[in-house]
Amino acid sequence: MDLAHERYEELERHIRQANPAADTVRIRAAFEYANEHHGPQLRKSGEPYITHPLAVAEIINELDLDQDSIIAALLHDCIEDTDSTHDDIARLFGSQVADLVEGVTKLTRMQYTSREDEQMENLRKMFMAMAKDVRVILIKLCDRLHNMRTLQYQSGAKQKEKALETMEVYAPIAHRLGMQKLKWELEDLALCYLDPVGFQDVEKALDELTTENSEFLERMQKQIEERLNEEGVRCTVYGRLKHLYSIYRKMYAQNKTIREIFDIYAFRVMVEDIPTCYNVLGCIHDMFKPVLGRFKDYIGTPKPNGYQSLHTTVIGREGIPFEVQIRTWQMHQTAEYGVAAHWKYKQGMANEKLGTEREFEWVRKLLESQQDTDPDEFVRTLRVDMFSDEVFVFTPNGDVKSLPAGATPIDFAYSIHSAIGNSMTGARVNGRIVTFETPLKNGDIVEIITSKSARGPSRDWMKICKSNEARNKIRQWFKKERREENIATGRAMFETELKHAGLSIAAITATPDLLDTLLRRVRFGALDELYAAIGYGGMSAQKAVGRMKEEMTRLGRLERQRAEAEALRTASASGEAIYPAGKGTQAKPRHSENGIIVEDLDNCMVKFSKCCTPVPGDPVVGFITKGYGVSIHRQDCPNADPARRKPEEAGRWVKVAWADAGDATFRTSLEISAKDRDGLTLDVAMALSAQKAKLSNISARSQPDGYAMINLELSVKDKGELTSLVNKLSTVPGVFLVRRAGG
Repeated sequence: MDLAHERYEELERHIRQANPAADTVRIRAAFEYANEHHGPQLRKSGEPYITHPLAVAEIINELDLDQDSIIAALLHDCIEDTDSTHDDIARLFGSQVADLVEGVTKLTRMQYTSREDEQMENLRKMFMAMAKDVRVILIKLCDRLHNMRTLQYQSGAKQKEKALETMEVYAPIAHRLGMQKLKWELEDLALCYLDPVGFQDVEKALDELTTENSEFLERMQKQIEERLNEEGVRCTVYGRLKHLYSIYRKMYAQNKTIREIFDIYAFRVMVEDIPTCYNVLGCIHDMFKPVLGRFKDYIGTPKPNGYQSLHTTVIGREGIPFEVQIRTWQMHQTAEYGVAAHWKYKQGMANEKLGTEREFEWVRKLLESQQDTDPDEFVRTLRVDMFSDEVFVFTPNGDVKSLPAGATPIDFAYSIHSAIGNSMTGARVNGRIVTFETPLKNGDIVEIITSKSARGPSRDWMKICKSNEARNKIRQWFKKERREENIATGRAMFETELKHAGLSIAAITATPDLLDTLLRRVRFGALDELYAAIGYGGMSAQKAVGRMKEEMTRLGRLERQRAEAEALRTASASGEAIYPAGKGTQAKPRHSENGIIVEDLDNCMVKFSKCCTPVPGDPVVGFITKGYGVSIHRQDCPNADPARRKPEEAGRWVKVAWADAGDATFRTSLEISAKDRDGLTLDVAMALSAQKAKLSNISARSQPDGYAMINLELSVKDKGELTSLVNKLSTVPGVFLVRRAGG
């Protein structure tokens, strides 16, 4: 029996254990179909490709999803990677399975102007399918989880790309669906590749702490069990450590040592009903000293993703703080597996569309509000919508509204209805008139004052509000009501940004073809549409000009390459010799190695020094090494300083110059100094991703004074591209210095 069939037999055993009534004949048929169509395809690990769909189906089975989900998991890459079609799968396994597979499939057959456009459209397609059937995203999450578990076989650049996307998109989706167990594993796996040094530091500290306090965990668990048994409470108690990424965030964001984190230890108490939860809370507070301000009641006020539990932090006699979470068994299942824990399809309710439930209203709202959004903005708001801290406030009628932390009365008004926000003239919080900028706190009662004669929202509101829902509704109002004003405002902003970039309106409208090309780059059909979008906030003037400038640079480069190629063809036909520009007809052609010309030396080996990592555009000098050719240094490199050169080596320093290296890239290093904070490394990685930088390594280190050092290794074409990256990184909040290594 081959490897694929061995793993399928193991999967089938697990399916029978979880669901003895499962139609394994149909499931086996799906496996055989996928196995046949993937054929000789291999994964990066060298294993048959079918092992990946089998692993995804195994995770789906662990979540107790229905057999259509298992079948779709087995087939999920067939449409994307084989000649199989939606119709083929629908005919053999039903339309529901085919729709699930189609929903998980990327838009691989379409062309996009940028990676951001492709990522946005793939995400939008996935969310549209999810709004119809939430099983699409569950299969996609399981697919991503297995890919992250096997990411070690990918290249370094691919590891960083997939890890960043997982942290930005897929972990927040798992969080929003309440699937904490899956979210924690995705975060830990992503962190391992985004900051391997920090990951290892936290892992080592956790191992030391666990060894030191293993007896403490056992003793506290036993004390809690004995006390609750005395009270006649039927329960299950177990202790655990906080997951690694959560500890990493607290250590680096708050500059704490691992011993200063209060809730690194947590005990869970599972009981039969809600009244017992509160009885257990009283027992815990009687046994241990509670920490003031560290009690949260998520049973009375559940989180938007359905999470319910009582949280309290206490201190034992040893002086070690720990958290106790108290919940029912049903709450525990929801906390661990989220939407998968209360799956309706298993209960014979297949005619009801799960995507129509109130729990998934946020998916439809997200799609509605992001129809005209720029790709970068879509991905950013996706992350904010699903992964921000929350504040819970009340309407005057007692209804609970969940808003992002720091939300204002503007956010509250638009969360009720866009008409309320658009006609808002004032607000009361706990009976007192407040300004629009007032941040709301947990438990506030908020009342919105409206007027029929209100003139609509102000543009300044978009700077004040915190929720993407409010910002998008304000943007839509301006888009609909003030088009002429938007065009005038947008044009003024666009022309100002053009001047900053050294361009003019005449430059981008030189020819109709050029203008059409530039407008396609920013995804608009006419200049007025672009102006209007800038005016109402759908596109920033800086981003539009930046992309147009990139496109003009690219077009200019192509034009020069065509002219040079034509000159070469003409010269070759006439028998003329071609010499480097500016050297005249007497110049002798020189041979270059790795984009470097060495004076008076031909066909010599060249290497770029690691101490200063020069790139095209840097003034450089060469040093003839013993046995390793010519080492290239930047002229400002300390090791190339004339004052430090040894007299006996004077003859080994030679003049060198850059030659045309074509599309070659050069390895270099950057050092970033920044104020330490939560998410700093991720924001740096996102800035690099936005510039499409070829990152090969990133490491971060917290300093005792509250600052952080980040080291980057990346590849660039020339100094101009490197300068652009430095400028982009300098805009990351908290960063105060970006410099070349060895400079």
